[in-house]
Amino acid sequence: MPKIIEKNKKAYFDYFIEETFEAGVVLEGAEVKSVKAGNVSLKDSFCQIDGGEVWLKNCHITPYDKGSSFNPEPRRNRKLLLNKSQINKLIGKIKQKGYALVPTQIYMTGRFVKLEIALAKGKQLHDKRDSIREKDLKRDTDREIKNYK
Repeated sequence: MPKIIEKNKKAYFDYFIEETFEAGVVLEGAEVKSVKAGNVSLKDSFCQIDGGEVWLKNCHITPYDKGSSFNPEPRRNRKLLLNKSQINKLIGKIKQKGYALVPTQIYMTGRFVKLEIALAKGKQLHDKRDSIREKDLKRDTDREIKNYK
């Protein structure tokens, strides 16, 4: 059972998630300990394909406080590990208009740090309003059910 460290709730609000992929993350030194401690933020992060490789950009991993002075930059680009067939599939889909590659969650499976990335299509303003309306209705019904019991 994977241990979820961080979820990107904004991705689910801003995009329609169509397909998800599991990717390994190349981390340096004490970054793994920092991620295990939950000192990671996927807010405003995105994925980009450069030269046949997938990169995680703008993801903030706080430097490990007990690490050395050689801690890497908190917002450096990190390489994602995917199969070549998966990368080719992503390249084909991203070339279509409106598709983006967004990180949805980061988690641990055993001793490995994994990132779930999603092939997503952007929502329009009216779609976001519908999402807010649905969330409010669900919260109100849950509240009524709780008070009824």
